[in-house]
Amino acid sequence: MSTAPRLTALDATHRSLGATMTDFAGWDMPLRYASERDEHNAVRTRAGLFDLSHMGEITVTGPEAAAFLSYALVGNIATVGNGRARYTMIVQEDGGILDDLIVYRLGETEYMVVANAGNAQIVLDALTGRVGGFDAEVRDDRDAYALLAVQGPESPAIMKAVTDADLDGLKYYAGLPGTVAGVPALIARTGYTGEDGFELFVAPEHAEALWQALTEAGAPHGLIPCGLSCRDTLRLEAGMPLYGHELTTALTPFDAGLGRVVKFEKEGDFVGREALTAAAERAETAPPRKLVGLVAEGRRVPRAGFSVVADGKVIGEVTSGAPSPTLGKPIAMAYVDAAFAAPGTEGVGVDIRGTHEPYEVVALPFYKRQK
Repeated sequence: MSTAPRLTALDATHRSLGATMTDFAGWDMPLRYASERDEHNAVRTRAGLFDLSHMGEITVTGPEAAAFLSYALVGNIATVGNGRARYTMIVQEDGGILDDLIVYRLGETEYMVVANAGNAQIVLDALTGRVGGFDAEVRDDRDAYALLAVQGPESPAIMKAVTDADLDGLKYYAGLPGTVAGVPALIARTGYTGEDGFELFVAPEHAEALWQALTEAGAPHGLIPCGLSCRDTLRLEAGMPLYGHELTTALTPFDAGLGRVVKFEKEGDFVGREALTAAAERAETAPPRKLVGLVAEGRRVPRAGFSVVADGKVIGEVTSGAPSPTLGKPIAMAYVDAAFAAPGTEGVGVDIRGTHEPYEVVALPFYKRQK
């Protein structure tokens, strides 16, 4: 028996705006409101407003919260400053990636772990199972937050119209408590679009009022509501990995080219240390397939699972692919054999329904914003 999808606090708002809704990780979420290309371009050139309330918030508190998180995750959480955030991962004992996460330090002994929607329960279960022996508590706060995001070059101007928080002093990957349009919020300078922007964690009962206030403040700046479809093309252009595509339990952080997030130098043991030490050594001596960018010479769009080919042989696999509104061509991320990973490597194609379409190998990201 299938269960009904969960609804965010903004469900009625999305429907009133005519959003096309879709099931995503058990949530009914807006896929697009009108044109996903227009939504994508709005974020690149002006601003977009997103509902990300499907993300999973887990609070960790207690005198040993930092030590516990440094044990449970691959990063060194003890070095995260108050009010700062860090990108990290949680892995299995064998080093396989369970999820990529952002950890916010909210206070001296309080942290918020934000997991991907589809993995929130897995991460919660893993943290709960690893906390034994630490003076720390793991709390499921998924129902305590709605999450709105304002992304794009106009986002600072829009936010300044609705808050007196010190946005100029708010660095990338930092968060501060403040009031936005009269609503208490954790204001984080984070995002998944490749643009400057803010993510606002608020109580669900305040979500509609905040959405309306941001819509009004953003109108003179060209802000429009944006769905998950353009969020995917934005993150793809920015070379940002998506769990289930570029990241899976079959890959370690080193396989994914993200070995930098693993901090072997931190004090004490951590889950996966032994397996990741071996993975790091393997990556040095026998490089795994590398994640690269592919840009189409033609118009056919590659999709996840399509084979990457060269000299009539399979040399890799596409993990994400879509038309790029910014480049005006189809693009993809793919894991390919190290011998074919250098930008400009010739003779590389993607097998699209039996035809080997030519693709250019490029360095990631495809798009980088001007600072």
